[in-house]
Amino acid sequence: MKRGDTHSGKLRADTFQMDMLEGPIFKTLVLFALPLLLSNIFQQLYNTVDTMIVGNHLGDTSLAAIGVCAPIYDLLVGFALGIGNGLAIVTARSFGAGDEEELKRSVAGSIVIGVVSSLGITGGAQLFLRPLLVLLDTPPEVIEEAYSYIATITLYVIVMFAYNLCAGLLRAIGNSVMPLVFLILSSCLNIVLDLFFITRLGMGVKGAAVATVIAQGISVLLCLLYILCKSKILIPEREHFSVGKEMYQELLGQGFSMGFMSSIVSAGSVILQYGINGLGSLIIAGHTTARKLYMFCIMPIIAMAMAFSTFVSQNKGADQGVRIRKAARYVYLYSLLITVVIMGLTWVLAPTLVKWVSGSREAVLLDNAARYLKVVSPFYAVLGVLCATRSALQGLGQKLLPLVSSIIEFFGKILFVLLFIPRFGYIAVILCEPVIWCVMTVQLVYTFYADPYIRSFKGKG
Repeated sequence: MKRGDTHSGKLRADTFQMDMLEGPIFKTLVLFALPLLLSNIFQQLYNTVDTMIVGNHLGDTSLAAIGVCAPIYDLLVGFALGIGNGLAIVTARSFGAGDEEELKRSVAGSIVIGVVSSLGITGGAQLFLRPLLVLLDTPPEVIEEAYSYIATITLYVIVMFAYNLCAGLLRAIGNSVMPLVFLILSSCLNIVLDLFFITRLGMGVKGAAVATVIAQGISVLLCLLYILCKSKILIPEREHFSVGKEMYQELLGQGFSMGFMSSIVSAGSVILQYGINGLGSLIIAGHTTARKLYMFCIMPIIAMAMAFSTFVSQNKGADQGVRIRKAARYVYLYSLLITVVIMGLTWVLAPTLVKWVSGSREAVLLDNAARYLKVVSPFYAVLGVLCATRSALQGLGQKLLPLVSSIIEFFGKILFVLLFIPRFGYIAVILCEPVIWCVMTVQLVYTFYADPYIRSFKGKG
């Protein structure tokens, strides 16, 4: 085993590395999650600025076109991003174990798998996007705009994957700060490009897609430059590309497990979008607006889940199960407290925010979007436990059991589309995910505490 400049067997990565193997648990999680939260905010600004500019400058029909694309985007791109996150988990465990050679081989294997997967997704998307939009009963007045947007995005899946992998690898070694810095810079660029392409060049919704791809590409370049200069532990040499069958199996198992999990969830969302499409363009636009705001609401929860994944991966590599059990309790309490704060803000600000983001004056759009945000907000505590527990299971190396929760979500959405949305309308859309979250959370928490590794540390901390 080759080790770098370490203390107590820990590898030293770069200036911004955070030690997740020692010290106060909750403080470590919060400090690591804070840059992730800010990163998520700026990442979401990519999409929300698109929505605001499209809604205010192109109108409700164009806004609905982006809304129709959202679940397809998640399905295609989410698979690539899920693979990237899964691959980084293997790197985090190697880092926690202090094994530099294994870490570099995991990076080399991740690059190979990522490039091949991204090219495959891009090719498949170009063949099946338009038929999928037709199959989903996309309203005729928005289908061409929708296609121009999603076709541009999926053509450059490899750019999205490259950023996610670079950022994931930096987080795997305890650095959540620099991906934030790069994302802030590219987010500002995205806003400028959005305004230029849409309002100056008249490119329509396609301009929003082009702006997003270019801005994300800048993030990739900045991440790569930083890794080359400051995080050389992540740079594999030629011999490390002889990854070996065992490492490839671990990378493929972890990466594709998360990729398929994302795809199953997104496939359920595509099916749910089919039910929403039948409710009309204004409902589609209202739901699109609500979901943009919803993504901001859950960012503190998602950031903590991402931090917990890295924490669990590194501590599993260092065989510190007691810290993992203690951290789970802290994360669950954090989810509850965050929900109380967000719920209060949502009930006060939802109508104003919906009107601001959508740029619409249509009562159907505004009322339904605000109602979505108010009804869903109390369930964020459940979602927080769900996301954190699933991330922990992935960090432990579980590949199949976290998928069960995604399968529950998939069939739950089918049930709502077939039985409840046709009968109860948009309120069934609103309640769909909260009801499913509750079922998923029970399964995940049971699975986590039944895991042999976690169970072996019961009563020790």
